[in-house]
Amino acid sequence: MTDKKDRLTAEEARGLRTAKELEAHLAWLDTFTPAALGVLSIASGIYTYLGVSSLLEDNGAVTFFAAVAYSIAVSVGIFVFWSYMLRLLPSMRTASGFIGLTISTIVGSVAIIAMSSWLNAAALAGAAAVEQHLENTVRDYQAALEQAHDIALSGQALGREVERARQSFEELAELEQSGDLSGTAGRGAVFRVLTQKAEELRNLEEQIANQQPLIEDAFQQGNEILATMRELTVAPGPVDRRSVQFSEESVKLAGVISRLNQYNVAPLVARAAQDLPSSVVLPELDGRSSEVRDAQSSTINSVLNALDQRGKTLQNAAEEVLEIEPPIETAYNPISSADAVIKYAHNFVPSWAGAIAIDLLPAVLVFVLAITQAAIRSGKDGMSIEDTLTLSDLRAAMNAMKDVEATMGVADAAILDRAAPKKGET
Repeated sequence: MTDKKDRLTAEEARGLRTAKELEAHLAWLDTFTPAALGVLSIASGIYTYLGVSSLLEDNGAVTFFAAVAYSIAVSVGIFVFWSYMLRLLPSMRTASGFIGLTISTIVGSVAIIAMSSWLNAAALAGAAAVEQHLENTVRDYQAALEQAHDIALSGQALGREVERARQSFEELAELEQSGDLSGTAGRGAVFRVLTQKAEELRNLEEQIANQQPLIEDAFQQGNEILATMRELTVAPGPVDRRSVQFSEESVKLAGVISRLNQYNVAPLVARAAQDLPSSVVLPELDGRSSEVRDAQSSTINSVLNALDQRGKTLQNAAEEVLEIEPPIETAYNPISSADAVIKYAHNFVPSWAGAIAIDLLPAVLVFVLAITQAAIRSGKDGMSIEDTLTLSDLRAAMNAMKDVEATMGVADAAILDRAAPKKGET
């Protein structure tokens, strides 16, 4: 029994020594912890000021003082909040108190992120985030330009269908002129119907051909504008100034894409295909006999059927082009550095981590201190006050007792002096 008591006493002694060592370390750490917390608060306030300045449009004195006031408020708030937590949370002995202050720490950390960390991130990576926005916009414009160009070229491919239809009607007209179609040579009613449709298709073919150089010029102009926009994305200098010029170039490029969409001849071909069989002006049959006129009438009906078939073929080809998904309408929307950092947060994880860490690093110190205080209390649990006294504590207690005795002696002397009779009194 005695051995067990001695062993427990030895363990208590080791725990007490550990607690004293930890207390000594904390006493040394307390000498610079407030200063370090102040440096972190000031640094966060500086980056908060830069972030606020990027949000405010005006650069006057009022805006400057407003940004300074906000950054000072953030610095003071961070310093006071973590000072409270560093002192109070590690001192909690009850589970309810510790849990309550832990929840308060979490709520306060969220508030700090809301009022400071995202602005710090804007100051750290705001310009890069805006450049990312410009780069994504260039990519969207490039996709829209290429899509509009591809659709326009697909419309130009309809020219070959129109050309084949024209050539077939011209060949039929030649056959009619030689008498191999209706059986009557010459340029009669059937010949005029065929040449009429061939001429219409020739005009449509010329319109399609005239669009080709316009499409190429527009596409080249769009690529030149895109090159300028790419240069603005990575050019040196303030990003807000580059954004203004970038916006101007984007307006020009949007106009080019709109022109390319208008150069698509598929709607024109579709309308011409619908009108091809219905817009026939039937001439008066000019055969010398009823047999010839019957032959002309039969041939014209055959021509009308051929027109209907050709019209359906052209219309189907045009509808295939019209069914191609048009380019997504793209527009450049200017964005602030703070909004850009939030929108492209996944691209700037290190900046976000640094911005949050500078504000929430004291939280790690709070929990380290809480663990240390718990270890100190564990080492002192079950000890009487006599066991925990050190020589310095005993020396301080003895000096205090001497001061008390000296004070009491002075007080007793004053009481006796007042109680003694004065000279001349009976």
